[in-house]
Amino acid sequence: ILLATKRIVQLDIKANMQVTRGSMKSNAVLKKTTSVATARVMVSSGVLNTRSVLNTNQRVNQRVFTGSLGLRQAVGSSTKHDWRVNAVIQDGAKLDRPLRVAIVGGGPAGACAAEECAKNGCETYMIERKMDNCKPCGGAIPLCMIDEFDLPEYIIDRQVNRMKMISPSNVEVDIGSTLKPNEYIGMTRREVLDDFLRKRAEEKGTNVINGLFMGMEQKEGEKGPWTMQINEYTPDGDQRVKKRDLEVDVVIGADGANSRVAKVIDAGEYDYAVAYQERIKIDESKMDFYQNLAEMYVGDDVSPDFYGWVFPKYDHVGVGTGTVINKPAIKKYQDAIRLRAGEKIEGGKIIKIEAHPIPEHPRPKRISGRVALVGDAAGYVTKCSGEGIYFAAKSGRMCGEAVAKRSRNGAQMIGERDLRTYLSKWDRMYWPTYKVLDILQKVFYRSNAAREAFVEMCSSDYVQRMTFDSYLYKTVVPGNPLDDIKLLFSTIGSILRANALRVSEGASVTFGRKEGEGTA
Repeated sequence: ILLATKRIVQLDIKANMQVTRGSMKSNAVLKKTTSVATARVMVSSGVLNTRSVLNTNQRVNQRVFTGSLGLRQAVGSSTKHDWRVNAVIQDGAKLDRPLRVAIVGGGPAGACAAEECAKNGCETYMIERKMDNCKPCGGAIPLCMIDEFDLPEYIIDRQVNRMKMISPSNVEVDIGSTLKPNEYIGMTRREVLDDFLRKRAEEKGTNVINGLFMGMEQKEGEKGPWTMQINEYTPDGDQRVKKRDLEVDVVIGADGANSRVAKVIDAGEYDYAVAYQERIKIDESKMDFYQNLAEMYVGDDVSPDFYGWVFPKYDHVGVGTGTVINKPAIKKYQDAIRLRAGEKIEGGKIIKIEAHPIPEHPRPKRISGRVALVGDAAGYVTKCSGEGIYFAAKSGRMCGEAVAKRSRNGAQMIGERDLRTYLSKWDRMYWPTYKVLDILQKVFYRSNAAREAFVEMCSSDYVQRMTFDSYLYKTVVPGNPLDDIKLLFSTIGSILRANALRVSEGASVTFGRKEGEGTA
């Protein structure tokens, strides 16, 4: 009996040593992938589901334990069923394949994000439903964007170095005298610009999918992959679709103001403007007038809270307007901008009509888990000017750079904390710009009296120099304190004079407060 007991104890000690060595080995594996021990418990308890092997090389090979007794069945054995655990991958874990990133939307934001991810080692997919999309957009881009994004000359239809600001009473102020000979605003057509940026992203290695993004879900929890549902269009253009699922690690939503990605992550609602534009073909003599000139009209007739524009394109002009507070009347405002432009576009032929929502402010949530929003989907359109092209491209690039850097060029998993590095950098760089333009809109777009004062203020060389420097180079230019004080008193004087002249209209400027809460 003693000899038998001794033998049992020896066997037990040997078994414990083997278990200990196995645990040490398991802990080493844990640093690289998900804990095998955790996977065993979760599978046996039914918390973590198993399913058939997918036709993809993105899965982690593991052994699966089934049954309450912990009976082990090796994956790839000669048994009837072949299962693998779709294990979650923790943030920072090294990958045995490139990080997979899906960008929904192929405009400037999506294309620039895709380019950065693809050229830095990530397996990148860009989903775009309409490859010839012509978004209703003034098409103005700042000088710094041309060099920063290495845009070719053919992208720029016109080099605008003169602008006219036209008040409600048709007082015109010429702007541009402070520009240097090599400074200008570039005028583009979105279908040309977007196509160039998409093709460049594809050349860098992006997989472009022409299809409609339908939705996405995480079947294995917040650390699991996103499964994207896509209606992919057939290449022969007969409008047939092929339903396709795509599994990725990270999603970048660049799908515009009505973003489906934003809805999935419950990013919150925001108010939006409706932009409406007609492309009008005018004769050559009239087109010569707009050779390097753009016009901006302000007044209640063309928009109660924005402005109307006539911007020159390649062989036509874009004539449009927008509004937030009275969207149903957008066509009435469009008729008014054509009337205000008058004989300069008279007799022109409308060759295209475009309309689109434009966000008014950033969304409450722009990052959630391994999902980020950029461009219009994030709400990056400035108030007062309504500019969005540069900020879309810039936000896409910054997000793509963050993904590439934090994933060590696609070699490791990233999470919300990594994506927030893009958001923190963005807010530090551009929050002052958005805030200043928000204040300007609240002060000067509230009434015709305020708009008259705004146009009068734009006649100042100091204002023009500060405005163009800030716009062309995308920085809030620090002013001269003495000139700033002079400008403040001049602005107040302009507003008071405009109010005095418009007493009969019953309108006054409230410096950002709602009408009826007091006047200045």
